[in-house]
Amino acid sequence: KQILSKGELQVSDKERHTQLEQMFRDIATIVADKCVNPETKRPYTVILIERAMKDIHYSVKPNKSTKQQALEVIRQLKETMQIERAHMRLRFILPQKEGKKLKEKLKPLIKVIENEDFHEQLEIVCLIDPGCFREIDELIRCETKGKGTLEVLSLKDVEEGDEKLE
Repeated sequence: KQILSKGELQVSDKERHTQLEQMFRDIATIVADKCVNPETKRPYTVILIERAMKDIHYSVKPNKSTKQQALEVIRQLKETMQIERAHMRLRFILPQKEGKKLKEKLKPLIKVIENEDFHEQLEIVCLIDPGCFREIDELIRCETKGKGTLEVLSLKDVEEGDEKLE
């Protein structure tokens, strides 16, 4: 009974190796999913990310979540290759009174404003860095007291389709 309640499960070398390999692949998949080449705005392949991770000698930490490690890998890969988090496309609808004041506070967090419409209310479609999402969400919720809305149009802004060669 004591062994069952306080004992540890022995994991063989092969099992551990397989588990770490799986985590390595999962991390590479998350990075490939969240990142793009900043010049072409096209996503990287998982194989390319895996190779880059091996080049920087990244070692998997079995006790940390794959998402945390993926964000860490992105930071490390930025030093050796052109890689950037894919921008999120958002739409804000802000009440007329708070619109102008709030727009000034949001300006530093927004990367690109794609569309802006100001009639009865301020409507902005823009691209942001995914790391700023929570901050923008809180800002809109607090400043408009629930009257403003924030809508995620796409989680990642990437170019798709065939590349044109000349």
